[in-house]
This record gives sequence, structure tokens and C-alpha cells, in this order.
Amino acid sequence: MSGSRQPGERLRVVFMGSPDFAVPSLRALAAEHEVLAVVTQPDRPRGRGRVLAAPAVKQVAEALGFPVLQPRRVRAPESVAALAALQADLFVVAAFGQILSAELLALPRLGCVNVHASLLPRYRGAAPINWAVLRGEAQSGVTIMLMDQGIDTGAVLAREPIALRADETAGSLHDRLAPLGAELLRRTLEPWARGALSAQPQDAALATAAPMLRKEDGCVDWRREAESVDCWVRGMDPWPAAHSTLAGQPLKLYRSQVAVAPLKATAPGQVLAVDPRGLLVACGAGAIWIRELQAAGGRRMAPTAYAAGHPLPVGAVLGLGG
Repeated sequence: MSGSRQPGERLRVVFMGSPDFAVPSLRALAAEHEVLAVVTQPDRPRGRGRVLAAPAVKQVAEALGFPVLQPRRVRAPESVAALAALQADLFVVAAFGQILSAELLALPRLGCVNVHASLLPRYRGAAPINWAVLRGEAQSGVTIMLMDQGIDTGAVLAREPIALRADETAGSLHDRLAPLGAELLRRTLEPWARGALSAQPQDAALATAAPMLRKEDGCVDWRREAESVDCWVRGMDPWPAAHSTLAGQPLKLYRSQVAVAPLKATAPGQVLAVDPRGLLVACGAGAIWIRELQAAGGRRMAPTAYAAGHPLPVGAVLGLGG
């Protein structure tokens, strides 16, 4: 659906996105193209006080002076009509949080482009960043694709890989992929719009899923091997957070590392040490260090600091979960 546009010609774009991940892409579009409107999720109550909070994209869009639309259902007839009236060349979507109907996908002259935080077709779905870490992948990246009616099944315009670090968390990977996606979007739109770039279909045989996570998914099963538990803790950081229990009380776990020293056979979940290096916990095979803990209603802290105010005896066994 690309056309014969001149290099450097500004596109008329509607941007759809909601969380922090989408902000760099919005800024990249604003620098080089005409942003007609920004579509984002409705304000929602957050935090303990359930105070109404605006999505990150809305805050930035308003600061940049763009019209903001916040439909509860972007597929609703009134939303479709409002977007059709803008006569956009292109819709750009990044972590929007709603599924576009066929009617919406057909509105812009050049179609709809999505910034996805994985190397498609791997990790299609709502939580690709988490699942790349959870599964212990050596690399992840971003993909710019043309949207169709499937979930992240559209033809690919560009990919950009990056290596995952040994201590990578979902949070740190998010913070690296967000600007990478924006830069790849910036480099991709102009050549594609003028017909110098072709889209390549995905190989469905290579597809893997990245389903949305729930709070309960963070529960740690200490019977798994240390490498798997380590990936689980890092892949759940910062949300929904890996968690276990100690003496029946909930305990969130952050910043893990596989212990390198050989260990005698111990019960999975058993606390083996609490020292400046962290909390050493036995797994089904091996053990891991946990660098930060968080009690219910508390803040993240080093295990030694936690132990100063809470019982954390060596030999105690954390809840098995699973």
C-alpha cells in the first residue's frame, strides 16, 4: 500500500499508544511528520488511593499540543467516524491496548504500522518483553510491521535485534527497546512510504506466543532449576513481580542471579544464607541469589535490611508455589 512520495515528505499520521513504551515513538513521529491526533486509553484509577491517572502517552501528547482521543472502544462507530474524518495517510500503533477492527485498518491510505517489542514472529501478543526474559532468550529486539486482523501476524517491514544481558529484567529490556523501536520506526517510514521498502510475510511455523500476564503468574516454583527461577524473577520485574511466601506472609523478589558454588542437597525454597550478597535460596537444582525483597506495603530493600525488621532465618523454607 506504499506509494510514490518524495524523500523527506511529511506524512499525515494518527498515533495510537498508551504506556511509557510508546512515548519515544510518538516523539519520533512528532519530529518528522504531521501528527493529526493521538489515540490512547482512558484515564484509569491507580495506586493505593485509586487516583485517576492519565496514560503516559496522553501526558506527552498534550504537552506537545496534539489533539487527544480516549475512546473506551476504538472500534465503536463514533470512534471510527472521528478517525475517518482526519483523512490520515497512516496510523502508527505502539502498545495501544485495544484491537483495531478491519474497518479501522482500512481507513488510512497507507495502512497501519505497528511497533512491536519482539523479533516477530516470535512472541506475538501482549507481553513480549516479559516472555523474552522469562524464557531465557539470548536476544530480543523490535519489529515494524504492517497490521492485519490477526494478533501481530502482519507482514514485516524491519527488525532490529539486541542481545540480552545476564542481569536483564523486563524493566531494563523495556527501557532499551522503547527508544530502539522509535529509531527503527523513524528509519522505516520514509522509505516504505515512497515504495523503496517491501514487506515480508511472517513464517507462521516460527511463531511463539507472549500472552498477557496476571499478578498470580509471578508465583515462584522453587522446584524448578536455578536458571529457570532466575529467568522467572527477572522476567517478572517490575510487574507483576515474582513472589513467594515466608511464614505465610507474601514476599516479592527482585534482581536475581544464579549461584555458582556447588551446593549440598537441600529442600527447594530453603533459605541458605542472608548476607551482603543477598538472599541465597535453594532451587530444585542449584540455588539463586535474590538481591532485593519487598514485604506487603513496604519498599524494595536488600535482604540484610529486610532481615533487620522481619524474621528471615537461615533454614526457613519459602512457599513452593507452582
